[in-house]
Amino acid sequence: MRHLLDVCDLSVEDLDKLISVAEDIAKDKEKYSQAMRGKKLATLFFEPSTRTRLSFEAAMLELGGSVLGFSEASSSSAAKGECVSDTIRVVGNYADVIAMRHPIEGAALAAAEKSVVPIINAGDGGHCHPTQTLADLLTIHRELGRLDRLTIGLCGDLLYGRTVHSLINAMLRYDGITFALISPHELELPPYSVKALENAGARVLKTDSLDEFMPELDVLYMTRVQRERFPSAESYERVKDCYVLTPEHLKAAKPTMRVLHPLPRVNEIAKSVDDDPRAAYFRQTLNGKLMRMALLMFLTSEEALSAPSSLPTADETGAPCSNPKCISNNEYGFVPKARRDKNALRCLYCEHEL
Repeated sequence: MRHLLDVCDLSVEDLDKLISVAEDIAKDKEKYSQAMRGKKLATLFFEPSTRTRLSFEAAMLELGGSVLGFSEASSSSAAKGECVSDTIRVVGNYADVIAMRHPIEGAALAAAEKSVVPIINAGDGGHCHPTQTLADLLTIHRELGRLDRLTIGLCGDLLYGRTVHSLINAMLRYDGITFALISPHELELPPYSVKALENAGARVLKTDSLDEFMPELDVLYMTRVQRERFPSAESYERVKDCYVLTPEHLKAAKPTMRVLHPLPRVNEIAKSVDDDPRAAYFRQTLNGKLMRMALLMFLTSEEALSAPSSLPTADETGAPCSNPKCISNNEYGFVPKARRDKNALRCLYCEHEL
């Protein structure tokens, strides 16, 4: 049994396989119309979602399967106090695969530890969002024809943006990648992601200006400043409109540069950018469905994926995690667990340094 909790659960070979199948689905949907016949997907969304939930459901239906689940925590037994692991143990009796979104970091791993069916992390708090990254990779591949030798600008909320963290982890495995980090000081990349860049020896550019590195970019990945991740309304208001991409900004960009965004957008991309051929964010949503179709088939079949199937394991137990948004601090019954990463000790669930 395989789970997808983090994009690094997949090898580069796995990613290439998924991209190849997704490209084939785009060419011939009918060929795959019964690939999941008789199988059920449970979509457990403890946090609001439009694109991710509907694309998972559309993916399963277009493969000939069926869907059950809920779209908000208030319509599940979580409203009565049920913990994630209990929910998963129950739903595993009803479905062949589970896609779960949860506002608490590390919830996907906690679910996988107790699940008898594959778990797909559809976003766990500000931690990571691997299937969005699959959409991002397919979009870059289809738009630019490659996943190496790229300069990628990451703009906006780099602190809480789980899509940014997952994309960095994926792209670090390709050759010749430069990251341009564009954010105000309050929304800079978290320390564990900075360390990942340092450990990989990646070329990193930093700025608080949207224009400084624009002529160099092959991809500009815009992100929403997420109100729901901030500790207070005041801290959100200080940075909510820190960047707004307009056609004026794009005058300095390459004709081949592509603008991506995980959506939903608020004010960070002007609607006047939508008709620019470099705006790829709506095509990105279609690519998300295609990659989720490929993923569902791989996780529920005997198809070989090369990366190991085991879950992360703890090296030590000890003091509670210092991250208040970690699953280990939000549900009863957790024994603090940690893994050693070079010279650092990290929480097994949310990856924060202890």
